[in-house]
Amino acid sequence: MSQLLIDVDAASGINRITLNRPDRRNALNAELLAELKESLALAEADDRVRVIAILGAGPDFCAGADLAEVQAAIDEGVMASLADAQSLGELFILMRRLGKPVVAVVHGRALAGGCGLATACDLVVAADDAQFGYPEVKLGFVPAMVIAILRRAVGEKHAFELAVGGDSIGADRAHEIGLVNLVVPAGELAERSGSYLNALATRSATAVGLTKRLLYATDGASFESAIHLGAQANALARMTEDCQAGIKRFLDKR
Repeated sequence: MSQLLIDVDAASGINRITLNRPDRRNALNAELLAELKESLALAEADDRVRVIAILGAGPDFCAGADLAEVQAAIDEGVMASLADAQSLGELFILMRRLGKPVVAVVHGRALAGGCGLATACDLVVAADDAQFGYPEVKLGFVPAMVIAILRRAVGEKHAFELAVGGDSIGADRAHEIGLVNLVVPAGELAERSGSYLNALATRSATAVGLTKRLLYATDGASFESAIHLGAQANALARMTEDCQAGIKRFLDKR
């Protein structure tokens, strides 16, 4: 039985991927990770899809890694643990390399690897009663796979505080430090997140894809290198049908 629910709305261009292990608070096990990677790759290849959303079934978004599988990997030895960790890392890399924006729609708790999954998305919409956190340190563990993304999202000091404090923060605080883009009333999450996704889906797919690629390509680049990458993206954008049509509309109006 699939551990994901997939809904592709061809009319709106939105692909909703719902984590569907509500009895385990959508904990990330090997099967769920494999399905999620496959679903994201299929969404990327589907010309109907312009925006990808990740949601959680049941009362929570995602509680993190399935600790039963983590223990099993520990019992097998360090190489099994490395392979288990790398599987989550591969998901984060895939999400960053996709040309289409990935939006987390978070309700309830997003903890540990679940918070990492939300952080790895390009954008995050959260219910006002959502909770975010990295409690791994309380188990003597480390939120290692998300650190590279977290420090970019919120800065070093906030990232360090979240990682070594282990406490959960509310949606408003997560928004304040840059972990969340939009906070909406819990009772309006479906409607408001739907409007957010619809608006994003109306943007030029080529412009969004080029912007995402440029944003992440300049990470760690020198100032001059980033400017050169920007010039290349600018030139490519000018050659797209969307850009040429947009310029024509503007000039015709004038």
